[in-house]
Amino acid sequence: MSIQLLIILIYFALTVFIGVWSSKHSKTSDSFTGAGLGVAICVAAGTGEWLGGTATTGVSEYGYQFGISGAWYTMANGIGVLILALFFAKLYRSLNTVTVPGIIGHFIGTKARTVASVMLIFVMIAIGTSQIIAAGTLGVSLLNLSFNSSIIILGIGFTIYTIAGGMNAVGSTNLMHLFAMYGGVIVTLIAINATMDGGLAALSTELDPQYFNPTAIGMPKVSSWIIASVLGACTAQAGIQPILAAKDVRVARKSAFLTALLVAPFGIFTALMGMSAKVMFPNLENAKMALPTLMMSLHPVIGGIVLASIFAAILSTVSPIILAAGTMFTRDIYQKYAKSVNDHKLLLMGRFSTAFSGVLCIVLAIVFYGSTRILDMVYFAYTIRGALFVVLLYGIYYKKTSERGAIIAMIITGAVGLIWVAYNSMFGHFPIAPWLTDTYAAVIAATVSTLLFSLTFPDKNRIPTETDEH
Repeated sequence: MSIQLLIILIYFALTVFIGVWSSKHSKTSDSFTGAGLGVAICVAAGTGEWLGGTATTGVSEYGYQFGISGAWYTMANGIGVLILALFFAKLYRSLNTVTVPGIIGHFIGTKARTVASVMLIFVMIAIGTSQIIAAGTLGVSLLNLSFNSSIIILGIGFTIYTIAGGMNAVGSTNLMHLFAMYGGVIVTLIAINATMDGGLAALSTELDPQYFNPTAIGMPKVSSWIIASVLGACTAQAGIQPILAAKDVRVARKSAFLTALLVAPFGIFTALMGMSAKVMFPNLENAKMALPTLMMSLHPVIGGIVLASIFAAILSTVSPIILAAGTMFTRDIYQKYAKSVNDHKLLLMGRFSTAFSGVLCIVLAIVFYGSTRILDMVYFAYTIRGALFVVLLYGIYYKKTSERGAIIAMIITGAVGLIWVAYNSMFGHFPIAPWLTDTYAAVIAATVSTLLFSLTFPDKNRIPTETDEH
């Protein structure tokens, strides 16, 4: 057994142990979905939404191809969370709900809450599936198993510790993951500086100056990331749920600020790793292999630490994703429409729906492995999430927003996003104009249709319909 594999197995076993151990703090439905959380757990759980596999292997790939500008991926996410902290964390937490659809329900209506829940559950499942595919791919190279076996083993591990401890498990394990991720990239850069000819200073002499251009990846890409992140951060259930479960408004806002500060700079480290790989291995056929190739060139212990940090990034995203999907189904659909619900039933349904979400992600990961359609699903999911925030903004600030108009707008926006993503997948470019990406198209559709249909189908007596039951 290699040293790298041993480190990964120990790390995974420790993660499952901590998650299951957290079950003693999850005896009620509130504690399972999150309640009374302190700053450390809120921050740890929240960062999982933003520092997943893309923040490590993906940004390293961008660093290999474009240089430091690849770091805009996590910086854009940090900007989005900062907007959440400045303008919405206090408001959201004051509503005493644990779901984003619950917030939409408060400002727009119960039916709108249900529609939003269905759409955001799809978002969580799509993102969760992509992360489990990433975990399975890593497992293939490390465990020497088939992809299906790797997915099933790792996926079951994710699911077990999440349904055992709920938000407490997510927070506790993500706290460990956060240290592993930052520790891993910092240790790697130190090792590169010691082993690469000329150290990290060689980057400035060996690479084209464009690699240090902060917009080399292209302003359309950068602006699209920022817009999608700002819109998405304010409706991302997995990232917002810890804030909604914070002990009080002060903790919620402070946690959001700290999350933004931790998320934003992470991509700088991983982009530098990709740039280092470009210097050391300039002729890689596939830029996706930048980080794995770099990892295998390091001392086995250092390589194992890097692998653990990548594994930690994936783990930190999967658990809050499936918990978020389970929470929305339990709180926004089951609790709203079940005839008789007590806390014990809510807890059981929370665990069952979270487990079902995990299993569904595993099955979809097996089905979509090797297919670009999963990427289309993820792009579509991000489009939906951002557009829903536009609808929510209308509900918060425009008093003539009607429930029927908002629901029609959600459906139209979803259709526009699907058409744009499908068209790009089939023809390699977006309809109408290349700059009119799926994000822009969905935002425009949401902005126009919410106003138009709210005026066409006004609510006769529009008042906030719910403060949620929490």
